Amino acid sequence: MMKLGGIIKRIFSWGSVNPEEMEKLRLDFKERYAYFKQLISANNKALEIMADIERTLKGERPFGMSFVRSSATTVSANVFQMVKKLQQLAPGRYVGLIPRYDDIENKINWILNEKKQIRDAPLVIPLGSIDKDRVDLVGGKMANLGEIKKNIGLNVPSGFVITSSAYRRFIDHNHLSVEIARQMQLADLYDIENLYELQARLHQLIIESELPRELEDAISDAWRKMEAEAGSGATVAMRSSALGEDEESSSFAGLHLSELNVSADHVIDSYKEIIASKYSLQAITYRLNKGIKDEDIAMCVGCLVMVDAASGGVIYSRNPIDIHDDSVFINATWGLPIAVVDGSVDSDLFVVSREPPLKTIHQDIKEKNKKLVCYPLEGVCRVDLTEDDVRNQPSINEQQAVTLAQMAIRIEDHYGTPQDIEWAISKKGEIHILQSRPLLQMESLKQDLPEGFKAKQKETVILKGGITACPGAACGTVCTVDSGLDILEFPEGAMLLTREAHPRWASLLSRASGIITEHGSFAGHLASVAREFGLPALFSVSGALNKLNNGDQITLDATGRSIHKGRVEYLLNKAKQKECLMIGSPVHETLKAVSRHIIPLNLLEPDDPGFAPENCMTFHDITRFIHEKSVHEMFSFGEGRNFAERSSKQLHYQVPMQWWILNLDDGFIKEVREKYVKLENIASIPMLAFWEGFAAIPWDGPPPLDGKGFMSVVSQSSASTAMTRSLGPKYADRNYIMISKNYCNISSRIGYHFSTLEALVGDQRAENFVSFQFKGGAADSSRRFKRVNFIKSILEEHGFRVETKKDNLISRVEGHERGYMLERIKILGYLTLHTRQIDMIMTNSDKVDYYRSKIKNDIGKIISAPPGAGDS
Repeated sequence: MMKLGGIIKRIFSWGSVNPEEMEKLRLDFKERYAYFKQLISANNKALEIMADIERTLKGERPFGMSFVRSSATTVSANVFQMVKKLQQLAPGRYVGLIPRYDDIENKINWILNEKKQIRDAPLVIPLGSIDKDRVDLVGGKMANLGEIKKNIGLNVPSGFVITSSAYRRFIDHNHLSVEIARQMQLADLYDIENLYELQARLHQLIIESELPRELEDAISDAWRKMEAEAGSGATVAMRSSALGEDEESSSFAGLHLSELNVSADHVIDSYKEIIASKYSLQAITYRLNKGIKDEDIAMCVGCLVMVDAASGGVIYSRNPIDIHDDSVFINATWGLPIAVVDGSVDSDLFVVSREPPLKTIHQDIKEKNKKLVCYPLEGVCRVDLTEDDVRNQPSINEQQAVTLAQMAIRIEDHYGTPQDIEWAISKKGEIHILQSRPLLQMESLKQDLPEGFKAKQKETVILKGGITACPGAACGTVCTVDSGLDILEFPEGAMLLTREAHPRWASLLSRASGIITEHGSFAGHLASVAREFGLPALFSVSGALNKLNNGDQITLDATGRSIHKGRVEYLLNKAKQKECLMIGSPVHETLKAVSRHIIPLNLLEPDDPGFAPENCMTFHDITRFIHEKSVHEMFSFGEGRNFAERSSKQLHYQVPMQWWILNLDDGFIKEVREKYVKLENIASIPMLAFWEGFAAIPWDGPPPLDGKGFMSVVSQSSASTAMTRSLGPKYADRNYIMISKNYCNISSRIGYHFSTLEALVGDQRAENFVSFQFKGGAADSSRRFKRVNFIKSILEEHGFRVETKKDNLISRVEGHERGYMLERIKILGYLTLHTRQIDMIMTNSDKVDYYRSKIKNDIGKIISAPPGAGDS
């Protein structure tokens, strides 16, 4: 922090002092100063992390548990360093801090290490014995299927579920938890390339792990029972059913792996592949952006007998983009429904009215030139070309559409909430329900465009049409995505353009301004996730890849199903702002709980009898207490020898206040033997900046008082005993400054208010900080509070973070380059003098406006002036 050059003899030239004693004092002071430097450095780091936690709690950026843990650990380590250094500064004097530190750390650790109670549960469960009450054991997807099969009575394929208990047994058997947590902690979760590497490492780690023998046996036994029901040689669809998946606010749609047409020989390998998909790029980024804890997601896997599907698709029991529309929406295609949900084909749309008798009120039949078909004997699924005579035909008939709608309404009535349902119709004509989850609905965004805009927009429209997957408007530069390499190069705020609405692009939704695809429907997985993120999305836009060029700025109007060149302000001004996904999430709630033991500041008054170790309730309290006492210990060093008086020098300057300077190291240009030091001999960069602001503009004197203001001052002055006890009677008329070349600590009392400025300013930007505390005044409490808030507004305009409690203000800025920091110190120097006694006029709005304007103009002159001594 500060380069310690040795403590030179100038401050120990005491004449009658024994030479041996003088040498011992020199060494003691040198050691004490080293401890003080380390303490200040730890304090700075701790406060920076606290500030970062406060910023993060606003929910404006995604973060994971790695941030929560590393922040708590870093704060804890630096606070412990402060406790240790204060003990070295003052051995045995503040031992009460240790139990308070231990208590706070234990409370934080309890929050971070709290685990759900895991009861002894079966490793595998038949689907027929599952209902919605077993969601913690089988995950939401399989719990819902079991409920539909058991309690609604609809047709669901037979099968079994490998449970959350099996997942934990697998993880524990291979000791994977610690290694996964370690790699997640070390990874940069905001760097896509880094996440790609993390995905590959964790995938390999899981695939190379072995299943416990008892789990393999349980799966084999369940498979034999399933074959007894479904027939020998049956194959299954293995589907993820993670805890937390298929909830209304966190669908995880398409983000985890499904394996189709799996035979008995491959079930173990496929199980591990699905477990590993928990750490796919899209799954990691989804959990990060939604604030979901990695450790809360146990991966269950459903094994369902394959349906030999003639057609399949997705039902929305209500309109997902218009909460007032209760029609049933059915998306369908030939073959397996995965072609609908992965956005690889344009699907048929059937809209069924609920009004009895149910009937189709709208059809949109697409050309379906390919379909996904499974071949059990070959053990594969593949995309086949659709036969010419059916590719333009409806994939379901009128009666099937009505039957599907009736099933959807039954499921919705059972759950009491709209549903998103996956289904398939076998070649025998049997309807199978494959999945059902709560449907996230959005308010309809009705467009009321003025006639003038309607005429003008014809000049800007590039493309019209398509399907609104998520309403809204957004602007960005076009970025075409076609491969994994494109994901790595996708810029923040770009407009995502792609051929198919595939779930793999979900990893880009937090960075994209909107989505445009040539194929896909609003029933696909990417559409579901886009609606969760509130990201404008327009799918099935014919010719988009040919008409839109990379780098072009466009405005997407997903509500009006149009794409415009350039930036169309009218549409963007009407657009709904994206909601913050982090607020209220599990990770956010954990950080909030941890922060209650870190951030609140309860110790404010150093002169209060309660300002003591036993009253430190948070790490912030401990840093406040230690910082205050460390400065006191530095000033009180050698008290028996009048060290502070004999080693400090009085500033020789034409001001009616006494300023005493203690040179910690290299704060003077030349050695000073006499009592006084001149300003031109000061080498401390931050002190000179403070003084430049302090002396830049003469003080006009106290503001004129009205009768109430005068009586407020008289009353406060006669009642307050705190005005003269901050530094004790010995220092009541003095202002003290500790300095080195790059550091200063200024404790001042001007009139009836007290302030402390601490600053470290050098060429290492990351280490630079300025903190400022202000308290007191001559007026009543109401006027003092108003003055503190007046000063707060000024400081916030200039980049300070500010906290106020009653008439106490604490502010801080850090991490900027030297010039910026020196300007802030000049502002503080100016405010230290020019806010004197203005608490007395704080109830007079005209006078407040006058001083606000004056201070703003004065500060403008100070920071725009040519660099003065403070920049040397």
